[in-house]
Amino acid sequence: MTDMMPLLTELSGLGADMLWVGLLVFLRVGAAMALLPAFGEQSVPQRLRLVLALAFTVIVAPAVGTVPDPAAGVFLPLAGEVLVGLFLGIALRLFIHALQLAAAIAAQATSLSQLFGGVGPEPQPAIANLLVMAALALAVASGLHVHVAQLLILSYQMLPAGGVPRSDDMAQWGVAQVAHAFALGFALAAPFTIASLLYNIALGVINRAMPALMVSFIGAPALALGGVALMAIAAPLVLLVWHQSFQAFLIQPFAPPR
Repeated sequence: MTDMMPLLTELSGLGADMLWVGLLVFLRVGAAMALLPAFGEQSVPQRLRLVLALAFTVIVAPAVGTVPDPAAGVFLPLAGEVLVGLFLGIALRLFIHALQLAAAIAAQATSLSQLFGGVGPEPQPAIANLLVMAALALAVASGLHVHVAQLLILSYQMLPAGGVPRSDDMAQWGVAQVAHAFALGFALAAPFTIASLLYNIALGVINRAMPALMVSFIGAPALALGGVALMAIAAPLVLLVWHQSFQAFLIQPFAPPR
């Protein structure tokens, strides 16, 4: 790596220090870009993701402070940047998984497991496609690119360039983010599970009162219709709660989840 720096400097006309800083920033940005919501989706072409990673590198690099000297070794700084980028990308990707978890629970509760189910690289049941696409559109329309750039710049204050994060700190932070994602997913699915519970209780009471009535033939279509109606009513509130939690993480990524 150190033997290539003079050659890259001569070919690009840039200083060796600038190239070294750009390489470190690109590794962190590129690792995060592979998992970021919207920008890191599998439907986005790899060349476009590469261009986005280079664009974010140009934006973030001037804000980076001191970096380790490459003469002291390059393996640990490079590995540390990749690890930090992966941790940030996974933390943001967990918000998409929380939405998918909520949609899966809602689908099972309202018998919408097959309705609107799309075929793609990540098969999603029921209303997951609708909620995920709407959430991604909402995040992008709210300035996701600006918030991601701010997040990457802020990450250098907590995790300086070239440093290797402490395993105990990252484990504690990662467990907290996973727990928050599951809690958020169950909270978003609460309207559907509560409505399904009340509906099934009422259906059971009707069945006990009129045993001769085939409640299953009446209840299944009514449950599907009620699920679609509830989805139309609750989806804006679900997206609002999800977006507020997502924005809170982008603003304070290393604060304890609320």
